Amino acid sequence: MMNIVIIEDEVLTARDLADILRQQAAAVRIVKILSSVSESVSWFRENECPDLVYSDIQLGDGQSFEIFRQQNLQCPVIFCTAYNEFALDAFRNNGIDYILKPFSAKTIQQSIEKYSRLRGLNTDNTPYNGHTSALPAKPEQIRKNGSILINWKDKIIPVKIADIALFTIDYKMTQLVTFDNQHYFLNQTLEELEQTCGPAFYRANRQYLVNKDSILEALQYFARKLVLKLKVEGGHEVIISKNRVPDFLEWLKE
Repeated sequence: MMNIVIIEDEVLTARDLADILRQQAAAVRIVKILSSVSESVSWFRENECPDLVYSDIQLGDGQSFEIFRQQNLQCPVIFCTAYNEFALDAFRNNGIDYILKPFSAKTIQQSIEKYSRLRGLNTDNTPYNGHTSALPAKPEQIRKNGSILINWKDKIIPVKIADIALFTIDYKMTQLVTFDNQHYFLNQTLEELEQTCGPAFYRANRQYLVNKDSILEALQYFARKLVLKLKVEGGHEVIISKNRVPDFLEWLKE
C-alpha cells in the first residue's frame, strides 16, 4: 500500500487529484489532505511520514517549501502548481517531479510510474510495459559509453560521468548532481555507482560518492575528521571520518 498525503488549498482540485490517484493505482491510500503551511507543519510533526506527497506550491499562508524547511521529511514530493518558475526550488525541496496545472490523469499516472521506478516499486505488482528502455543502463554499458542514462519526464538524458560532481542519498533515493548544478534521481545504489564510475570517484561516507574534480579543498574538522569544500552549490557537508582520512588523502594525491 502506497500512503500519500496531498497538500492543496483548493478543495475541488484536491478531491480531483485524490480521485485520479485512486483510479491510477489500486494500492494507493490517501492518508490526509492538508490545505495550508501551518496545518501541514502541525500534521507532519505529529504523524508518520507518508511514502509520497503531492503538493501545491502557492498556499493561502505561504509557499509549501516552508513546510519542508521546518520539517525534515524523509519522503519524496511531487509538486503540482500553476507556476513554472519554481522548478529549481522544487527539486531542492524533496521534489522528484513537477506537474503544471491543470493536471490530467496521464500526467498523474506518469508521476506515479516515475516514483515507482525510483523506489524500485510497482503499484499494481505487474511490470510497466514499455518503460524498460527508460531505466538506467547496466554498469558495463555505462563504462563503454562513458555516460549514465537518466529518465527525466518523457526523455532519456545521457549525462557524462566526467560532468558529474557527486552522488548523494537524499530522502532514501540516489541523486546525481552535475558541475552545473543539475539534479537528477536514479534507481542505482552508491555501491553500484562506485563500481561504475571507477577510481575518479571516492565513497566519502554512507551518503556521498564524490568526483575528485569536484573537491576544492579538504579542511580540518573536529575529532581529526575532514570536511570537504566542493565546487557545487547546495550546502553539501561531506565528512571524512578519522579512520578514513589516510585512505582519502592517498586517493586525493593520486
